Amino acid sequence: MSSRVSDLHVAKNIPLPSPARLQAEIPREDEQADFVAGSRSHLRSILGGNDPRFLVIVGPCSIHDTEAGIEYAHRLAALAERLRDKLYIVMRVYFEKPRTTVGWKGLIMDPNLDGSDDIPEGLRRARHFLRDVIDLGLPTATELLDPITPQYIADLISWSAIGARTAESQTHRQMASGLSMPMGFKNTTSGDLAAAINAVKAASKPQTFLGVSEEGIASSVSTTGNPDCHVILRGGDHGPNYDEASIAAARAALEAANLTPALVVDASHANCGKDQAKMPAVFREIVRQRAAGDRSIAGAMLESNLVAGNQSFPKPLDQLVRGQSITDSCIDWKTTEALLTEAAEML
Repeated sequence: MSSRVSDLHVAKNIPLPSPARLQAEIPREDEQADFVAGSRSHLRSILGGNDPRFLVIVGPCSIHDTEAGIEYAHRLAALAERLRDKLYIVMRVYFEKPRTTVGWKGLIMDPNLDGSDDIPEGLRRARHFLRDVIDLGLPTATELLDPITPQYIADLISWSAIGARTAESQTHRQMASGLSMPMGFKNTTSGDLAAAINAVKAASKPQTFLGVSEEGIASSVSTTGNPDCHVILRGGDHGPNYDEASIAAARAALEAANLTPALVVDASHANCGKDQAKMPAVFREIVRQRAAGDRSIAGAMLESNLVAGNQSFPKPLDQLVRGQSITDSCIDWKTTEALLTEAAEML
């Protein structure tokens, strides 16, 4: 009998429904497809400097309670309509969370918040939630972490991000080259900007890589390159990078690389020291620079929820505060509404 050499550390391997099957089960309606296509076109115009509106990507750090998430979406949709002449508001709908070590990895990976890791159910909930947000007239934004996930939800996403931990990943750069929406690459957690610029360059070029077809079959994927990628400044280990000098340096680096000098600046993460109390001041400074004439700042990001702060997790689900983050700290709705209204007035 030969020695066992495979799956020594695999506890279970559960097949997923194919992307085509899940999309047929939870279909994208024609009106939803038209809305997603239209929102992507608006985003391209903003990032290309042809639409004068300021992009704001705002919402919960992560979606863990879909009912509270839809309540937030209703409020944001009403605000977006009121401020639409100055701001183009896109809702953060983040289903996957990168972890430094271990922890809850997001609604797709663990939708029941109990460690059962029911990924097929997580993918279903994600599609349902995205459809519900789109039906409110809100474009959607997410971070794409696992390279298989886009096959299941990308048709309902208007904008996406590649995070600080994965901006240097060849797999994610290749994935981005074939996706159909504008995408932002964050600077690395150290604060390095070169990796994000190199990622934009790589994602804009044709690539061939291993992937999954709509039928769920391992395949060779060849892309034409994604021309709608850009850089996100989120600060780093050595401090924030939303100040005028950092913005100017980033703009110069993009121009030197023959890339469009379009930046989205994250008011959370290292730019506010992960302290939601500092986030409003960071956001105001980003908007001030844009209002003063710096058109390279195409937009900003905010982490916002119904309730400020965050709460420890895991804990019994009946003890969770409704509308409060279980991942990074967020500003509350009242603060969000005041900030965005003020931004529209400044602009």
